[in-house]
Amino acid sequence: MFTDNNSTQKFSGMSIHSNTSALAYCQMHRPRFLEELKTLIRFASISGQPEHVNDLKGCAAWLADHLCRIGMEQVTVVSTGGHPVVYAESCHAPQRPTVLIYGHYDVQPADPLDEWRSPPFEPIVRGNYLYGRGASDDKGQLFAHVVALEAFLRTSGKLPVNVKCLFEGEEEIGSPSLPAFLTRYKDKITADIAVLSDMPIPAPNRPAITESMRGALSLELEVRGARRDLHSGLYGGAIHNPLQVLSEIIASLHDKAGRVRISGFYDRVRDLSQEDRAYMKAHGQSDAEILRHAGAAAGYGEPGYTLYESSTIRPALSINGIAGGYQGNGPKAVIPDRAVAKLDFRLVPDQNPEHIERLFRRHVDRYTPATVRAFVRKQFSAKPAMTDRDHPAIRAACTAYQFGFGIKPAFQRSGGTLPVVAMLRDSLGMDTIMMGFALPDDAIHAPNEKFHLPNFYKGISASIHFMAEMGKQPVIAGYPLRFFEAAGTF
Repeated sequence: MFTDNNSTQKFSGMSIHSNTSALAYCQMHRPRFLEELKTLIRFASISGQPEHVNDLKGCAAWLADHLCRIGMEQVTVVSTGGHPVVYAESCHAPQRPTVLIYGHYDVQPADPLDEWRSPPFEPIVRGNYLYGRGASDDKGQLFAHVVALEAFLRTSGKLPVNVKCLFEGEEEIGSPSLPAFLTRYKDKITADIAVLSDMPIPAPNRPAITESMRGALSLELEVRGARRDLHSGLYGGAIHNPLQVLSEIIASLHDKAGRVRISGFYDRVRDLSQEDRAYMKAHGQSDAEILRHAGAAAGYGEPGYTLYESSTIRPALSINGIAGGYQGNGPKAVIPDRAVAKLDFRLVPDQNPEHIERLFRRHVDRYTPATVRAFVRKQFSAKPAMTDRDHPAIRAACTAYQFGFGIKPAFQRSGGTLPVVAMLRDSLGMDTIMMGFALPDDAIHAPNEKFHLPNFYKGISASIHFMAEMGKQPVIAGYPLRFFEAAGTF
């Protein structure tokens, strides 16, 4: 199923109207594309739960088989230390750029199941939406690019650019196997530019290119006291309660205005110009929109910043969970022997996760009394990422959105984190174009996740036009291109 189906076809210049045939092909085969996307969603490819390892393998195998069937070459399911990577390529466009299409086929857990209107892995269409876990994040957005590849290969027999696909199965757990993969296969997967679609745009009629994403640092803080749980009647007031200490440390992390109180936390945070902030106000989401999408009555955060600014250009610290003590029904007179909190930092350009971790450890040491012991464990980290608005591939993306969505895109900043963006930059020196097709209310990571089907079809069109526009550029002025022959198989 994964054999190399290399052909001898050579790139001889594509018609400027080749994308017209590709678009017509997509229009004709929409029902099939939707059914294929449903098949992809049916795999319960939850990377964070070991019991779903076979679902991840099955999903990777299905993707690889599909890429073979549409005409991609050197299709391979690559084993890693964790879940597999699916690779494919079609490189028959000499003197044209090479584009790496990145996506992830793993998904978040579906819990709580009782809040789903329909089973999470039995996709269903209601109105203009396809419901199912992974419909938006990221299977629907990934598959839009796969459909665009098929449209070119089935109508023109070739692509306007060289294309490599890298679809991983660990994005939702921080991509732990990806750095080693990128290092091992660096020569194989090197490209001039990467493109990914794993983020929302403000609205169906408001496309946007994401120009920056925050970095992330996930930590676990554990406080330990006595060697075992103690009777709170016999020892209450005499033995320090780890849950109380943990609560006090957590309470020390923010001031009443919402600023993080860790010493040095803001030292490297950039101040945006008034011009940049004015652009964000004109093109970004309003406070009311953000509150509506969040289902919240009021906002929270640093004074002097809009909610959009607070969630994109300002760093943040969130408490994701606390565990400790008795959780069952009724009372239990106990002092727990330990308590644990999970924390999530979102970091902006110039903030380094390792530096922030050191500052946090220093803060914990300062606020931990001698009566208990505190332990900090890092779960994962990712650096912030930014893309140059003047990059020629950004201009190609702008044109692609204009054709695909019928309107010129704006630039937006995201508060989320995609570890792969910084990894591609640091490991391969590769910039990434972030073209989202999702919507803010798609309920990603939540029950009843959905994907707006008109955006699915517009995303296919935008992908077709992006490759066509990139194919018009034999040289990207000011940016080095790296042309090479396919370097064998994995």
